[in-house]
Amino acid sequence: MSSSPSSPSSSTSATAPGPSTAALSALAHSWAAAPEVARVLAASDDDDRVVDVTVAPGARAPLVALLVASGSRRAAPVLLVTATTREAEDLETALGSFLPPASVATFPSWETLPHERLSPRSDTVGRRLAVLRRLAHPETGADADPAYGPLAVVVAPVRALLQPISTGLGDLVPVTLSAGEDRPLEDVVDALAAAAYTRTDLVEQRGDFAVRGGILDVFPPTEEHPVRVEFWGDTVEEIRWFKVADQRSLEIAEHGLWAPPCREMLLTPSVRERARALAEELPGVADMLLKVAEGIAVEGMESLAPALVDGMESVLDAFPERSLIVLSDPERVRTRAHDLVATSAEFLEASWANAAAGNVVPIDLQSVLGTASYWPLAQVREHALEAGRPWWSLTSFASDAELQGLTDPADDDDAMRISLRAHEIDPFRGDTEAAVEQLRSWVQGGWRVVVVTDGPGLARRVYEVLGEHDVRATLEPMGPTAADLVTGLVHVTTGSLGRGFLDDGLQVAVVTETDLTGQPGQTSSTKDMRRMPSRRRKSVDPLQLRPGDHVVHEQHGVGRFVEMMQRTVAGATREYLVIEYAPGKRGQPGDRLFVPTDQLDQITKYVGGEAPSLNKMGGSDWHKTKSRARRYVRQIAADLIRLYSARMATKGHAFGADTPWQRELEDAFPYVETPDQLTTIDEVKADMEKEVPMDRLICGDVGYGKTEIAVRAAFKAIQDGKQVAVLVPTTLLVTQHFN
Repeated sequence: MSSSPSSPSSSTSATAPGPSTAALSALAHSWAAAPEVARVLAASDDDDRVVDVTVAPGARAPLVALLVASGSRRAAPVLLVTATTREAEDLETALGSFLPPASVATFPSWETLPHERLSPRSDTVGRRLAVLRRLAHPETGADADPAYGPLAVVVAPVRALLQPISTGLGDLVPVTLSAGEDRPLEDVVDALAAAAYTRTDLVEQRGDFAVRGGILDVFPPTEEHPVRVEFWGDTVEEIRWFKVADQRSLEIAEHGLWAPPCREMLLTPSVRERARALAEELPGVADMLLKVAEGIAVEGMESLAPALVDGMESVLDAFPERSLIVLSDPERVRTRAHDLVATSAEFLEASWANAAAGNVVPIDLQSVLGTASYWPLAQVREHALEAGRPWWSLTSFASDAELQGLTDPADDDDAMRISLRAHEIDPFRGDTEAAVEQLRSWVQGGWRVVVVTDGPGLARRVYEVLGEHDVRATLEPMGPTAADLVTGLVHVTTGSLGRGFLDDGLQVAVVTETDLTGQPGQTSSTKDMRRMPSRRRKSVDPLQLRPGDHVVHEQHGVGRFVEMMQRTVAGATREYLVIEYAPGKRGQPGDRLFVPTDQLDQITKYVGGEAPSLNKMGGSDWHKTKSRARRYVRQIAADLIRLYSARMATKGHAFGADTPWQRELEDAFPYVETPDQLTTIDEVKADMEKEVPMDRLICGDVGYGKTEIAVRAAFKAIQDGKQVAVLVPTTLLVTQHFN
């Protein structure tokens, strides 16, 4: 077998990626010679405001990378819009194979609806603010960390594009520290508190910080690990990463501490003043506004931003004027945008109906201020064009640019439409012989061929198989320069591109792991493989308590929350929850219990339907209540045992084993199943194949693969001639599931 040696030199391009992706950089360099690609690159510098490009999905990442690296728009980042967050993350990974990974970032959307009394997660907020900060004030210079430097591409799901943001978020200054810097520890603590970080005794989650003597622990929401800052007087002596699990220090954090705020609305004096004035106008959310007025951060307060901050703007306003706005799959983006607006309206209507039944009132500012939760996509498009930001789209279908509604009728004559010859590859679906023969045909025809796998293991295997079949190939862990991508040779390298593409005119072929196996690599599997959400604690949130609320202490029973206060005992100042109980003697004031905030796990909020009577501290009534509760629990357990005994004795329908059609359906799913999914799927099927009536509940967060399990079970039932009912909470979801 013959192979081509690879050069260890690196590309001299200003936007050249690292050596591990140089083969893909060579691919983009070769593809740029295609006349249609050259026309696209030229169009990025003229005055055309609407450009529709027909291009295969696998070729979009190299095309966007070429747009960044060419023309006068090099300094203006590209905003790449996708239909979903998962597509945004996959495109970010693919772009990192052609550009420096640090120059590409995802601008995530809130995982909460704007009218809900829920705040977005601190890591979501941190990532959003980090992107906005890098757009407004990127760090430059020889010593600057590329992770905080200028951005080349920002990938955003359409949900993040449609939701307005507070004006000036990019100007919020992160808390920064570096080794050798002189800064009083008290000033750093005040800065972290002002940036909405929570002071705790032990740092366990993003947004926490703790102080022990001259040691400051901080968990920035944008980092995988927290950092430990050691002070000697007012001098920062050392900054290290540390593990949450055992609190042990790790290696030196070379670039120090960079901690963006944890909330998109900070409790400034102007915000607090407006909250106090607005409390009378919005009685439904007066409880939240009054707490904000007192400087207390409450859950869901970000949804009040349109009424409390100086102004709202589109995320487009954070980009320079000549930045390109590029929609990937515009037809899916438009559908998703329409669904978001419809879903938000439907849930808001349901929340008002829920409030009429005595529950909390939703945060509905539209009826008061006239501000919409989401802008329509057409309005965002018009705003972009008025601000001088060209509006591009990358679609898979040549005729799609001519469909009614893709562009505004007034702009149809002005839109430039370019169709690239790059098209998708027919997947081989694990057929090794067919893949080898196709690669051999391209090599013998003088094509430039690149095979891209997600990991080095499969790359070595592909190289070995090609060698066994006498197909010329080279394994390039370090990669060649752009001039080294030779014809008549298969370049095997690593990367995460999703799907590949062919350019018949230029004789360029890109084959990915998805094309070879029919399934994406591990980097495209469900979220479960990336990071599962942490287990929620059952302790009460003191910021959600109002004076008079009933709470239950594990040892003392039902009491009434009075206030939070600070007390100094033995020289140590701590915060306490004050809980009032029934008086020990008639005619006396109620007894009070001071609970330190580090013992909140002993307190839960009372959730009974009626106003309870207060227990006495040290009395026997609480112990009697718990005894009665245990007796009722035993009674319920006995009833459950009888119920399940009857269930086990009842004969149900035993479904048959999997059919070939079942396996064909499951092989068609695009994502790699996680271990938990595989276990649950097997357990569900085993339950269905028993005669005992099935009783199983599948729990999981949004996007973790519950629907895939349900579809498998539904199909299995249909194979036995049974009917299946699918119940979902909204009309929109009914339509989506039906489609």
